This record gives sequence, structure tokens and C-alpha cells, in this order.
Amino acid sequence: MDQRAYGLFIRTSKPYEEALEATKAALKDQGFGVLTEIDVQSTLKAKLGADFRRYDIIGACNPPLAHRALAEELDIGLLLPCNVIVYEDEGGSVVAALDPAQMMAVTSSAALEAVAADARERLIRALTAIEG
Repeated sequence: MDQRAYGLFIRTSKPYEEALEATKAALKDQGFGVLTEIDVQSTLKAKLGADFRRYDIIGACNPPLAHRALAEELDIGLLLPCNVIVYEDEGGSVVAALDPAQMMAVTSSAALEAVAADARERLIRALTAIEG
């Protein structure tokens, strides 16, 4: 696991399609549902005629965590859902999740930081499980 400024990253030897399905399954195992999925390659081709690598953006939500966060601060919806990306890279795929702890740090709310810590641990477990 590689932690960067605002995300948690893993590299997997799985081909893109397999990594994408493994990511969705790992998120589900940690209580996250997929609310949105953007096929960036298809979107850029359709809208701009531009070629791009296979790349998906998944909007994942863990309802109990989202409820806790929204009950604490109604406007926190601006930082939801948790975004996860999967993209094709040489020799496999990259899977990354936005670090909830980094996002909630902007709020200065201890209650929201606790929710973010829980979400972060679940996302770490999901990312770790992808390789199998």
C-alpha cells in the first residue's frame, strides 16, 4: 500500500477487468455499495473523441458511515461518496481510494474524523484484499 498526499494506492498484477471486479467485490465485503461508476475511457471518447487508457471512477458509499457523517454535519455531503479509481497500467492495474482522513481533516470536527478513520480502515482492508 502506498499512501500519497490524498489517496491510498495499490498496484496489482491483475488485468484491468479482473481488478475492477475484484475492487467492487472487496468494497462490498467492507460494507460499501457502488453508487456511481464512470467509464472515463468511453466518456472521453464519446465527448471529445479522445483516446485514453481504461480507467473507472467508482463512487462508493457505506450507508451507516454516511449516515453518521451527515447526522454530524449536513453539508458533509459535499465530500461524499468515497471515490475509488481503477486504471490499466503496464503489467497490471492500479487501484486507489481517496483517503477519507485527509478529506475530513478540512472540517476540524473530531466526530467526523472518527467516521473518516473507520472509513479509511475499511478502504485499506478492501484494497489489501484485491490481490487475493
